[in-house]
Amino acid sequence: MEENKLSSTFFIIGTLFVTCLLLSNIIAGKLMIFVRWAVPSAVIIFPVTYIFGDILTEVYGFKKARLVIWTGFAMNFFMALVFWLVIILKYPPFWKEQVAYKTVLGITPRIVLASLIAYLFGEFLNSTVLSVMKKGTKGKWLWTRTIGSTIVGEGVDSLIFITIAFAHTFPSNVIFQMILVQWLLKTGYEILATPATYAIVHFIKKKEGIDVFDYGVRYNPFGRR
Repeated sequence: MEENKLSSTFFIIGTLFVTCLLLSNIIAGKLMIFVRWAVPSAVIIFPVTYIFGDILTEVYGFKKARLVIWTGFAMNFFMALVFWLVIILKYPPFWKEQVAYKTVLGITPRIVLASLIAYLFGEFLNSTVLSVMKKGTKGKWLWTRTIGSTIVGEGVDSLIFITIAFAHTFPSNVIFQMILVQWLLKTGYEILATPATYAIVHFIKKKEGIDVFDYGVRYNPFGRR
């Protein structure tokens, strides 16, 4: 595949990445019980974005993954603006669902703000760590970099997201518990998905005829190199 060409497979993986990210932020305001701990329900789908992020970086390299990460950021911001606009629009007297509608989507701007900040730090760290480890291992032991990058990226993401999204909403001990449990859940998710990640990465590399090593790449989220 040519350096600047974006294949249909890349487009599909990137679309799935952004879709999972948007869905995660819509459902993140709903808390769920895992065993006996409260965690955002986004943990059921958000880790999938890291899996797709791993696949993008592993196959196409940091620069291509960076493009998708920024696309997800832009779409998240756009979604928050649309939700905010829809909620503040004047509604007819016979519309009785405004409170319920606002309850579900009204928290989204704060959730998205938390997600945008956490997302940028977490995803870029995830992509950078995986890319650096791939060069260090000469492309061997994929599982070490998918799991290792997730431990770093998801750890930072969970810390930032939970702190911003739920600060002054729950006691500090609950916040700490949510951060820890969410981090462990997401990392466990990645470990369980490792066989599937291996299969997808192998399939795409063979199909695309590409396996990028980021030699000479500067890990600058805003740069072109």
